Amino acid sequence: MAKVEMFTTLICPYCVAAKNLLRQKGLDYEEIRVDSDPARREEMLARSGGRRSVPQIFINGTHVGGFDDLVAADRSGRLAELAGSAQS
Repeated sequence: MAKVEMFTTLICPYCVAAKNLLRQKGLDYEEIRVDSDPARREEMLARSGGRRSVPQIFINGTHVGGFDDLVAADRSGRLAELAGSAQS
């Protein structure tokens, strides 16, 4: 099973959309709230190359990016590759 980490905030429509897409693909994820934990926000900034927007999504340690990046990865087949299965 792929390890999916998603840095989010409580009020974020793109975070909700990303969670829904991952669920549709059958992928479980760990949600990391950066609005309630400043240390985790710093972790997100370091791991994402300074990206401040949420969500920031990582699959098996690889930075996918935000929601638009996740959708693009899904359409291109990269999401399935990163997740290690042929999901459609």
